[in-house]
Amino acid sequence: MAPTPLPAAQIAATTVQSRIGELQFTHDFANGYPTAETLEKLFDERDFQRACQAYLWALPIVSFAAWQRGQAEQLGAANGQVVAYLSYKDKLGILTANATTPYYIAFIDLTKSGPFVVELPDEGIRGGLTDFWQQALPGSTSGGRYLMVGPGQEEPADAAGYTVLRTPTTNALFGMRITATDPAAKAQALSKLRLYAHADRANPPATNIVEAADRPWTGMPPRGIDYWKLLSLVINREPVAERDWFFHEMLKPLGIEKGKALAPDARQEKLLAEGALVGEAMAKANTADRRFGSRYRPDATWDHALNLDADDPDEYWTRLDERASWFYEAVSAAADMSPKRPGTASSTYLGVYRDAAGEWLDGGHAYRLRVPPDAPANLFWSVTVYDVDTRCLILNDQQIADRSSRMDLKRNADGSVDIWCAPTPPEGFEQNWIPTVPGKNWFAYFRLYEPTQPYFDASWPLPDFERMD
Repeated sequence: MAPTPLPAAQIAATTVQSRIGELQFTHDFANGYPTAETLEKLFDERDFQRACQAYLWALPIVSFAAWQRGQAEQLGAANGQVVAYLSYKDKLGILTANATTPYYIAFIDLTKSGPFVVELPDEGIRGGLTDFWQQALPGSTSGGRYLMVGPGQEEPADAAGYTVLRTPTTNALFGMRITATDPAAKAQALSKLRLYAHADRANPPATNIVEAADRPWTGMPPRGIDYWKLLSLVINREPVAERDWFFHEMLKPLGIEKGKALAPDARQEKLLAEGALVGEAMAKANTADRRFGSRYRPDATWDHALNLDADDPDEYWTRLDERASWFYEAVSAAADMSPKRPGTASSTYLGVYRDAAGEWLDGGHAYRLRVPPDAPANLFWSVTVYDVDTRCLILNDQQIADRSSRMDLKRNADGSVDIWCAPTPPEGFEQNWIPTVPGKNWFAYFRLYEPTQPYFDASWPLPDFERMD
């Protein structure tokens, strides 16, 4: 099939109008070359567009690098050391954290430790191990003794008794949430957690957990040129996956290249700064207005926040828009976070950004979410509100970001529960209230722990937030 021809008027024109302005040619468009001014405009636009797309591509690894840096520099965690995030304040630095359960997180640089051992409790937890692209290491979510071996490292001769996990990246994350509610069961689970270098296996040190202890810190990806500085650092210490070579080539004209320090000239720095700004705007649009078929039900605007196929999780990492929509506002992705059928040790996430009228959720107004009875969750459900800027727990004076079925909530006569999100508490529903902040938008996640069949066949409805003022 012959290509569609340009209009005759454009072919014969020396100056062509485009979305990036005038493009001028030495003769007409068909027979001429770009003028010197147009050449610069075209190359600047090419590299700017590449920066925008590279921003979306790099979100998973820059996000983990930001969290690792915050945990080390602001909370003082050593390589492989676990940090406990227990309180509302502790979790203010984690993208879309669950406010209900405690987190235990360790970042492991295998170039510093060598092969590394993680002993996981066998019950009362959710978690596992992921590489630095936030891709779950297969088979690492159940209790057991795991031995992580990094790129280029030899598997130890005495690996018997361990489940050996080969990581495609030199850095990895261990993450665990304790879901047990009984204090004794929590303590029992935590007592079984062990992390240590394999070289120390003969006399492994005690697991020394650092508590965040309400200290200020952030794992939020940086903005502007700092985003690219962190990406350059990661690119220089991590292997390149086959799927990512084209993005590495796209970054070269912008001064980001494996084996080289980032030292952009004035042109590159300007394009990188603009690319980070527009890239984040694209990421925000791509997350809050998902245009790739992720709706839970057609009668409301709740989306499946994580669009990973639990039967083929590797395929997810080639889908740029779906991947970026999750990692702009969340961390970690595994099959048990996007299940396709009922089962234990799974959870699922629905996200919403608009109200029933299609307007963005706004902190200056009052909204009601009526959660229908018989929510399809064996363990519990929760509603959590997040700040649009940080994508972390909403920052309010009351330090309240969620309401869940584990709390003493006021119920309606039919068993439904009204969750109120508003600047001031609604009379009679104070215990169901999540405070919002005027002058800021917000979004919410609805979590189901151990979802049951009515979730999977979408027979259980979840309505939109209704504006009540």
